[in-house]
Amino acid sequence: MKFLDQAKIFVKSGDGGAGCVSFRREKFIEFGGPDGGNGGRGGDIVIEAVPNLNTLIDYRYAQHFKARRGYHGSGRNRSGADAETITLRVPVGTQVLDEDRETVLYDLKKAGQRVTLCRGGDGGFGNAHYKTATNQAPRQHGQGWPGEERWVWLRLKLIADCGLVGLPNAGKSTLLAATSRAKPKIADYPFTTLHPQLGVVHVDNREFVLADIPGLIEGAHDGAGLGHRFLGHVERCGVLIHLIDGTQDDVVDAYKTIRAELKAYSPVLAAKPELLVLNKCDALLPEDILEKQKQLAKAAKLKRGRGKNAVEPVRAISGATGLGVRDLLREVMEIVEAHRAAMKDEDDAAEDNAAHDGPILSVTDEAPQDFDD
Repeated sequence: MKFLDQAKIFVKSGDGGAGCVSFRREKFIEFGGPDGGNGGRGGDIVIEAVPNLNTLIDYRYAQHFKARRGYHGSGRNRSGADAETITLRVPVGTQVLDEDRETVLYDLKKAGQRVTLCRGGDGGFGNAHYKTATNQAPRQHGQGWPGEERWVWLRLKLIADCGLVGLPNAGKSTLLAATSRAKPKIADYPFTTLHPQLGVVHVDNREFVLADIPGLIEGAHDGAGLGHRFLGHVERCGVLIHLIDGTQDDVVDAYKTIRAELKAYSPVLAAKPELLVLNKCDALLPEDILEKQKQLAKAAKLKRGRGKNAVEPVRAISGATGLGVRDLLREVMEIVEAHRAAMKDEDDAAEDNAAHDGPILSVTDEAPQDFDD
């Protein structure tokens, strides 16, 4: 299935059905009168996050979604039926943005979350609604309220616990394949990965989701290479693994290039916890590994621990041979669990605040009106 993480769609809810003008005329019935029913409500446009999707490809070729209008009222005080709701199913992690692509309308982070994107118009009143003691034969009826319509953008941000960032050919796909059952394309040329990949990593009977995004190069924030549009898929991560190819000559320049692109994209993303990892150490001598670890630690302003068993702040691994990978995953797991606990506390606090505050009534909530003939 082709990966698509952005789509622009047009949505329109249904208009309300018209009310009916009708009078009761039956044989042997002494008193007749108006009996026109009300119109039905137009169909809503609802968007729902479902757990079994990971792409927006369904909205590549179907871009217009219009709900039908409510059914009209009829005689004998019969109200028209409400129109059917159209439900748009999207992956968990999808954001709904306004047409300007900057204003976030909704953020669907949990499976089963549903929001009404466009509300259907209310149905018009039939002439039975207007019957009074002084107006016993009204011929007035409502046409129903119009529905809402708008253009919106859907933007997918994959839900992952940990993200892999680095230059092309840093070994991100190799590490993902070695630690999970994901099967990304691996080759000895840059930009082998063209779209994000996810894998589930198991560590000591625990697990977390690891995301691999296409490599970044200098000037990615200006559109160089594949640009930085895929960085949105690691914005929700609790920790980043910054992977650096240990076989290149200038590892410090590689580190600074990625850090500059992260800051240019989002200060929030740049401030996330980061594990600096020197990869492909199976092809390096021990003294070369130590020297490059020191260079990276100095560039990142990381301090080495104290004591006889002090650990270098820059991790040395080999995704191909598994050197140091297990220890790295255990460290990532600890950070991920702490992040999950913090997010759970935030969600619980938000739910408590919503429960204490109670429903908020808008000052614009007025009684529905009708469009008269």
